[in-house]
Amino acid sequence: MNINASIIDQQVRGLSDRLKPELEEALAKKLADTDRRSAAFVLLCVKTLLDMTDEEALATITEGGNDFGVDAIDLTDVSEGEFTVTLFQAKYKHENLDGEANFPENGVTKAVQAVRALFNPAAPVDMNPRLQASIEEVRSLITDGFIPRVRFVLCNNGLKWKEPEAQRVIDREKFPDRVRFEHVNHDTLVQILQSTQPVKDTLQFAGRAVVEDFNFSRVFVGKVAVTEIARLMDAHGDRLLERNIRRYLGLQGNRVNEGIKQTLSKVEERPNFFFYNNGVTLICKQFDYNALQNENFKVRVDGLQIINGGQTCKTIQATLKQINGDAAGLDTAYVLVRLYQLGEQAGSLVSTITYATNSQNPVDLRDLRSNHPIQKKLEISVRDLGYEYKPKRSDVATKATDITSSVAAEAILSAWRRAPQQARFRNAEHFGRLYDGIFSEDLNGAQLVIAVLLYRIAENKRKRPPEDAPPLVRYASCFSAMLMAQYLLADMGVELKGLDHRNFAAARTLVEKRGERYFNKSVTAIKNALNKLYRTEVSLQQLSATFRRGDLNRYLQK
Repeated sequence: MNINASIIDQQVRGLSDRLKPELEEALAKKLADTDRRSAAFVLLCVKTLLDMTDEEALATITEGGNDFGVDAIDLTDVSEGEFTVTLFQAKYKHENLDGEANFPENGVTKAVQAVRALFNPAAPVDMNPRLQASIEEVRSLITDGFIPRVRFVLCNNGLKWKEPEAQRVIDREKFPDRVRFEHVNHDTLVQILQSTQPVKDTLQFAGRAVVEDFNFSRVFVGKVAVTEIARLMDAHGDRLLERNIRRYLGLQGNRVNEGIKQTLSKVEERPNFFFYNNGVTLICKQFDYNALQNENFKVRVDGLQIINGGQTCKTIQATLKQINGDAAGLDTAYVLVRLYQLGEQAGSLVSTITYATNSQNPVDLRDLRSNHPIQKKLEISVRDLGYEYKPKRSDVATKATDITSSVAAEAILSAWRRAPQQARFRNAEHFGRLYDGIFSEDLNGAQLVIAVLLYRIAENKRKRPPEDAPPLVRYASCFSAMLMAQYLLADMGVELKGLDHRNFAAARTLVEKRGERYFNKSVTAIKNALNKLYRTEVSLQQLSATFRRGDLNRYLQK
């Protein structure tokens, strides 16, 4: 028995038991133990690779017949005219845990066929409703001129697909660089799950450096060879990225990463790498060096973490592996490194530095906003109403009374800010550019909870629409939440500022008694608005585009 395969099997069985109702609800059927564990393995892969909660990962599940071999799908927001689609296909060996079975060739073939068919907006396909809703969303974006970056992750608790047989299936398609097929197995998952172990190492700086002690902290600034960065990543991998808030996009068409790769791949450009790159920011609990030296310091570090530049470091690592043997000039390629020694008590400072050095990038900033004063106020206010608000992400299973900050942001932006298109399609900005508008100073706990309760009704209908529901239900949940909030306030006879802890119980009772009625009324209103906008039946691609752009708002606001 392979020890890592055994660890992952324990994780899978635990998820399968803990989330049995949720997995069966996601797949809309009763599941045998082995089927449920297979679905749990998909969930574990999504959670681990995309750093998601149980609830977020469950929303990506698409397996269940007519799925083109796609067990889960995740879309990022559009950034600079591009977006990334991550597809998952998982094969799980339940009894054989030796970790030596190859990913099957027919699985690779299915994945290749899926990419060829699903990303062509003109190709007719027959697929299950959950997958179709996501794919038509992708196709709508493509039709509007946005460029997809496709990452297909093939997961198993064994070895990679056989080469050259299965690899030939991928290679003969001659997909562009923006399409990548990756293999993830038990070893990969365990490595990521072990990322909480502290990192100790010695970092070789080159040339002179600047060292400062101030404000109970220390700073070491200098240049480090890219070969040393690659060595560090080879030795510790994702353990270095535990506090890093970006997800590595690989070399699959990400512009910044491609630029790093191109510079390091050209011998004549390698000496210029230092000037082209913004550098890497590291933090540690403690660093030591020989202060009697003048240059070329060996710096011993304890508790090392990358808080900015994780993309750079992983791309350097991947590129140097690809150009193995062509080392000419690599000794002249350096990157600027800023090393901060911060004590255990400097948690808020770490968050501030991380936010400041990452805020210009499309990152998930939820954790960094968790210490913001309004978040602390909401946490107390919501608790007094019988709910638990969670500003920071957590691996602990959430209860019905738990509210995550990401769900709250989407609900508030839909219900009270009346910007449903931003709620659904601008997630990356909810805790960045849109943050102050969502979590304004006058927002109270009662408004947050009521927005979430209304939003949950609409989301549940989106995920599990009734048989007679119109197609728009799979795309319009944020628009429904907006209208439902208006109906609620009208029934209460108050404006938004009049909803607070004093009438919270009455508002919640209305949601419980009339929530279904509010939702059905919203669907009728949206159908009428669509008829006014198009005056004819629309395709799923058009529906997706309509709700993404918010074309209906001028009709619905009336």
